[in-house]
Amino acid sequence: MTQSFRRAAKYLLTSESVTEGHPDKMCDQISDAILDNILKRDPLARVACETAVTNGLVLVMGEITTKCYIEVPRIVRAVVRDIGYTRPECGFDYQTCGILVSINEQSTDIALGVDRALEAKTGPAASELDQIGAGDQGMMVGFACTETPEMMPMPISLAHKLCRQLARVRKEGALPYLRPDGKSQVTVEYGNGQPKRVDSVVIGAQHDPDVGQEQIKRDIIEQVIKPVVPARLLDDKTSFHVNATGRFVIGGPVSDTGFTGRKILVDTYGSLARHGGGAFSGKDPTKVDRSAAYMARYIAKNLVAAGLSERLEIQIAYVIGVAHPLSVSIEAFGTGKVSQEVLEGLVERHFDLRPAAIIQALDLRRPIYQQTACCGHFGRDDLDLPWERTDKAEILKQEAAGKG
Repeated sequence: MTQSFRRAAKYLLTSESVTEGHPDKMCDQISDAILDNILKRDPLARVACETAVTNGLVLVMGEITTKCYIEVPRIVRAVVRDIGYTRPECGFDYQTCGILVSINEQSTDIALGVDRALEAKTGPAASELDQIGAGDQGMMVGFACTETPEMMPMPISLAHKLCRQLARVRKEGALPYLRPDGKSQVTVEYGNGQPKRVDSVVIGAQHDPDVGQEQIKRDIIEQVIKPVVPARLLDDKTSFHVNATGRFVIGGPVSDTGFTGRKILVDTYGSLARHGGGAFSGKDPTKVDRSAAYMARYIAKNLVAAGLSERLEIQIAYVIGVAHPLSVSIEAFGTGKVSQEVLEGLVERHFDLRPAAIIQALDLRRPIYQQTACCGHFGRDDLDLPWERTDKAEILKQEAAGKG
């Protein structure tokens, strides 16, 4: 988003989320469940696990190097069961779905750079944190803003909360006719860079065939939308669209194939920040697609929490096999309270961006990933995620006050 667009007098911004039963999110959860089960037994494992689902079939594939053994089909069935595909009537059933597994070890060519970074090979005084090279090239983006308490853009924040509420009323039995698949979409009207009202809410909720559209729409508005979207943001012009085709019985892998990593904007900031293109799920923390994106969010959130900007985006770029990033850039969109030089200096002094340092600072060699695989990796005030902490905000604020 450009600075001039942010300052427009009035505009609309939209983000979407999907539920745990959406085919793509099923794949993310399976891939991360496999990662978590491996990290429990082998924290140093290298994992790049991808999943595909279609009618009656789950395919698990990828490159994994580990000292432990896990029972992949058992993990897959447990994930599908917990999501809620427990009845043949839903079109997909954890007990009867077929499971195919095709896994190789990590490429030895990639391992050459990850096992020992360029700095460790060429620098006579290389530190322990120079040992791990970036697991791939690429750009990672972190973002934070003051629009919501969790420092996320309002459209994606509300979209995620709506999907969590959809799952809650289904699993708790408030709306027992709901099935696992579903989507949300929220359009927020902004004025002079600040959210003013919710213009529209879209919900797609899979359901049993014997429930009428009018009941579904009434129930979703009363038990899903209104408990989530603050009343102050709703007015007589706000539109609600629930199952806009009039029917959503056929869903999940029966209606659409799913793949790991196909909902990258749902996972991050809902298109209200730029994206480097790399997916997260199924990847161990040596893959900077994941770990550096987490660190970028950590940096952005702490700088905003310190009051140094109302809106901040940071981009970090890496080359495979090298520990230090190629570039670091910061964009405050005209909302910075200190100079660009001060922001850049704070990042350089307080955040080590080498992969080994990121893993150490955020304690990433732990089985914490499956819980992030649905409803967003960022702004999760319902989870204790290390990259969501603002433990550096005070020192950043104090140092900036002396140099601002």
